Amino acid sequence: MNREYPVRSDQTLTVIQQLLHQGITKIAAIIRHSERLYSTAPGTEPFMGLTSAGMQYALEMGQNLPISPLPRLHSSLFGRCIETAYLIDKGFSRQHGLELPHNQSHKLLAPFYIKSIDNALALLKEQGTQRYIRNWFDKKIDETIMENPETTTAALTTFMLDRISDLNETEIAICVSHDWNIFPLKEFVLGLPHEDAGDVGYLDGVVFFEQDGQAFATSFQTSPKPVHTDAADKNFPG
Repeated sequence: MNREYPVRSDQTLTVIQQLLHQGITKIAAIIRHSERLYSTAPGTEPFMGLTSAGMQYALEMGQNLPISPLPRLHSSLFGRCIETAYLIDKGFSRQHGLELPHNQSHKLLAPFYIKSIDNALALLKEQGTQRYIRNWFDKKIDETIMENPETTTAALTTFMLDRISDLNETEIAICVSHDWNIFPLKEFVLGLPHEDAGDVGYLDGVVFFEQDGQAFATSFQTSPKPVHTDAADKNFPG
């Protein structure tokens, strides 16, 4: 089973290339995995891989990344994200003849904000995706089911800023995650309500960067916005 979402690797690459052309090198992008397979069995969800087309999209994205700075790959623990990161690596290496460091998987790139999967799925089925996300962001879903959305956003923001801090001038971080990790970043960091921004496409995401000592975030849908690091919860687990 497949679901239709736009592929936005070109838009993500354009944002990165525009920043590089401005002389900005401290960049960390969080992107959704490539086109995936779906299942009606919730227990198989973490293990669903990419479609044949999705494999090609990820490979091509890797091929189209500039040779410098070198990508440092990070991913969710879920199979489709690990597979996407692997194929981006393979595409880059095939295109440029360079070997990259191994992908690193992280809990905060996975759906860490879901505290009760059974209750979350029941509510999602009852409310529908759009209403469920709005209720989550408006704090109308009990925090025993979903982590507070602002705490979620702070944890993700801190994670991305930490990736920037870990980089040297010859590296860029590419973090492969999920659409529901990107929704709160668009909503609370970029000021893009999900009703207006629309679906997070495959290989679509948010790009964080540092310029003159200030952190910013941007996407193909908006100009750069300052990131208020004082809101980040440094003590979030994971």
